[in-house]
Amino acid sequence: MAEVLVYVDHVDGAVRKPTLELLTLARRIGDPVAVHLGPNAEEAAKVLGEHGATRVLSADAPEFGDYLVVPKVDALQAAYDAVSPAAVLVPSSAEGKEIAARLAVRIGSGIITDAVDLEAGDEGPVASQSVFAAAFTTKSRITRGTPVITVKPNSAAPEAAPAAGAVEALSVSFGEQATGTKVTSRAPRESTGRPELTEAAIVVSGGRGVNGAENFHVIESLADSLGAAVGASRAAVDAGWYPHSNQVGQTGKSVSPQLYIAAGISGAIQHRAGMQTSKTIVAINKDAEAPIFDLVDYGVVGDLFDVAPQLTEEVKTRKG
Repeated sequence: MAEVLVYVDHVDGAVRKPTLELLTLARRIGDPVAVHLGPNAEEAAKVLGEHGATRVLSADAPEFGDYLVVPKVDALQAAYDAVSPAAVLVPSSAEGKEIAARLAVRIGSGIITDAVDLEAGDEGPVASQSVFAAAFTTKSRITRGTPVITVKPNSAAPEAAPAAGAVEALSVSFGEQATGTKVTSRAPRESTGRPELTEAAIVVSGGRGVNGAENFHVIESLADSLGAAVGASRAAVDAGWYPHSNQVGQTGKSVSPQLYIAAGISGAIQHRAGMQTSKTIVAINKDAEAPIFDLVDYGVVGDLFDVAPQLTEEVKTRKG
């Protein structure tokens, strides 16, 4: 079969879940070849091989950490030149989409971003996307060059498929633009102990109905009982009740978890655009006419301050 490049998203060699999803999708259209940039490739290769990577192309250089994006594009292009793949798959993070776009321009190919599914086609891979605030699903394919496709987290369940995962050194030459934007400082993000919002399998979000930053502990308690990430609507963020980094919606982050719980959120199109592809949606709202109820799989008409604590205790009891 033809080979498919998969860009590896990792933290010091610890492979993140979206990459394992990409490997699963890549196997539908060819043999996955992982591209690992940075340290601890040998450690990462164990996980990548378990999920189908036939080879792991590895490169490590100070430029990957000292400068923004372009050195990684140089490396991915080097992998592309070495492999001549049938497609290139990249996680749909902010950085991933920039890397993919720059690569597509360099190699003269079309690009599809934020795909939610991938399948083999007679004329190349076919990608599904949720468009127009997830009101429609489209199927698209690239008509020029090698398909470059970014895929949203939680689009596929990672499936083990042991392969060789042999590590091979990737030779990379950095261009003049690689050192154009230097990282001058870094500050570690405070850990909440909760999963990353865009990668979480379960998300609990609070909106205007939470009625104050001091009440968001109700949302957090429910989220923690489920091992979930915490989200917030634009109204809650604009009011200063929760950080902007947790905003779900058209002007915030797009999420596609297995379970999405919206508490005190009316369901304006701005919010729906960021969570409508969730597999199962549950809403808690005391307004029975709230637009969110048109979207949900399960709806609870009631005060979130009554419903959410009871749900939290029930989850704890059953996990008990």
